[in-house]
Amino acid sequence: MKLSLSSCWNSGRHSDGYAMVQEAVGLGFEYMELSHGIRLSLVPGVLQAVDEGLIKISSVHNFCPLPPGVFGAAPNLYQPTANTQAEQALWFRHTLRTIDFAGRVGAKLVVLHSGSVHYWWRDAGKKLEEGADHTPFEARHTSPSYQKLIDKSLRRMKRKQSGAYRRLVENLRRIVPFAREKGVLLGIENREDFNELPIDTEMSQLLAEVGESDVVGYWHDCGHAQLKERLQLTSQEQLLTENAGRQFGFHLHDVDADERDHQPIGSGVINWQLIRNFIRPNHLLVLELSPRLRSKQVAASREFMLRLLDQQEASAAGK
Repeated sequence: MKLSLSSCWNSGRHSDGYAMVQEAVGLGFEYMELSHGIRLSLVPGVLQAVDEGLIKISSVHNFCPLPPGVFGAAPNLYQPTANTQAEQALWFRHTLRTIDFAGRVGAKLVVLHSGSVHYWWRDAGKKLEEGADHTPFEARHTSPSYQKLIDKSLRRMKRKQSGAYRRLVENLRRIVPFAREKGVLLGIENREDFNELPIDTEMSQLLAEVGESDVVGYWHDCGHAQLKERLQLTSQEQLLTENAGRQFGFHLHDVDADERDHQPIGSGVINWQLIRNFIRPNHLLVLELSPRLRSKQVAASREFMLRLLDQQEASAAGK
């Protein structure tokens, strides 16, 4: 089982893709995920590193490389849920471009965001975040007012999402034939923002409606799930259990007590023994760490995961 490092950690400070890859290799990584911050100027160096065998690419995150004229991470630049056909067409075009690039670099999978619901008035997600800010974490599961706010926010979200959800299913189905032709899997990622689709408890429903289980599956982001758990919207265990049959892999990062994600693995509040129990040999494992982290913190995160996986193998061998 190989660990991969997302380029979100270091793509922003490199002007040469080859040097970006060399930095990851120097920390012991044989694999990288090319994230949604890969500028066109980085592509020649990345291709050189791949062609020379310096690095293997586990996965690519839509949109990659970035659209022309875009110079910073922009995974939600175009959305499959957009109200306008023009934006949907741009999402389709650049998603196919990402899938094609994934095929070129030998990646197994493309990680996808699934769009969002927009409010013209009284944003349900902002209301919930404001309620959470005024409710201590320890009291959220027992506070009647906070639980009432969750119920109200979810009702609004479900009423609002119908058109966006339909467009999402249709657009996901449109890209499946191209992904299958390129031999690339599509991983639908759980999201951290309340207004992003799908609603966590409806992820399995979305996967069932899209179908195409040989191509389309679930991508679990541990940090996003933890943030939703702290909002009392879902839990790591619930998401992993409900979608285990369709899961392709993980984004691995921790969440600290101040609810900041993409932190060093093992330094925060995530129950990594729980995560370990859901990891399977066929899963892709990608460390998705903040660019603010130092090299030694990235190396420590890698070592933490290697120890965790060694424990899993030892446990399996003992059965």
